Amino acid sequence: MGAQRSTLKQLAAELNISVATVSRALGGYEDISKKTRERVAQKAQEMGYVPNSAGRMLVSGRSGFVGLVVPIRGPNLVDSFLGEFVTGLGEGLKGHGSDLFLATALESQSELSVLSHVVESGRADGVVLNRVGEKDERVEYLLKRKFPFVTHGRLLNADYDLNWLDTDGGAAFAEMFEMLYELGHRKFGLLTISDPMTFRHYREAGLRQAIEKKGDPDVVLTEIKTERFDTKGMRRACQKSLTGADRPTAYIALFDEIALTLMKEAANLGLSIPRDLSVVGFDNVAASAYAPPGLTTYDQDIRGSAKQLTDMLMQVIVDQPEEPLTRLVKPKLIRRASHGPAPS
Repeated sequence: MGAQRSTLKQLAAELNISVATVSRALGGYEDISKKTRERVAQKAQEMGYVPNSAGRMLVSGRSGFVGLVVPIRGPNLVDSFLGEFVTGLGEGLKGHGSDLFLATALESQSELSVLSHVVESGRADGVVLNRVGEKDERVEYLLKRKFPFVTHGRLLNADYDLNWLDTDGGAAFAEMFEMLYELGHRKFGLLTISDPMTFRHYREAGLRQAIEKKGDPDVVLTEIKTERFDTKGMRRACQKSLTGADRPTAYIALFDEIALTLMKEAANLGLSIPRDLSVVGFDNVAASAYAPPGLTTYDQDIRGSAKQLTDMLMQVIVDQPEEPLTRLVKPKLIRRASHGPAPS
């Protein structure tokens, strides 16, 4: 076909099937067999076929896009978690014949204002929400608008009928405590954030419930808390805790980024991990495996969870299920070298 873009009619002729079948196969419709969908997709790639999005929208009433609003609040556009999450969304949507587009919310903008623009403009068939707040105005807006969406995380209010996928952070943090307690630790530091996020609530609740269940009066829990994007503030808080007279022997971090910050500050102070203190994180971002001595953490399969979210969202868009879709994923403990017995 050379450099000229192929048409749907040419693609159908090459495959010796109808134009309608080709169109539905490329759209990911399940009434077309998987074998035929794969055959059409392969031939389309060979011929350099690119669907006309405007025409497809007129026929199906869908744009073929799913939106994600990314708030720009720190020095970096994409952190380690978000990088894995966006990759997973893109991979998952590709299998459904859809694409992901990112809408950025600058510091001068609210996420809700950007989200409402995405919805009202008709540019997306559905949206994915991540980092859900304890009271999330985005959720309330989408429910009121009756717009398809899924959330990565749960709300505290169980009265809302939401389609969500979440990781059981509460169970993981309880397991963290038990592991460190058995290693002799009694003085714990909780590295957390002040932002009212639901993942923070569930993880902290799991830790506190485990401590209460143990019923040991010798157990002490100290909070080291800053705002989510205040990197300098977290560094200062870590330094203050590490140089304090009653330094914890074990630190449990809300997510890996904070744990890695503490490990770096500990190294600057000449402290050895895990000889002088133990550190455990959550997320298993790529850097956790390489930061010496290797961060013990929990893997919530960020990329795989994002793919599952796309499957759920496409089911919501196409099938409109009567009951909400919910999945609670169990994270996996990744044992590395940052935890050990309490110092004598």
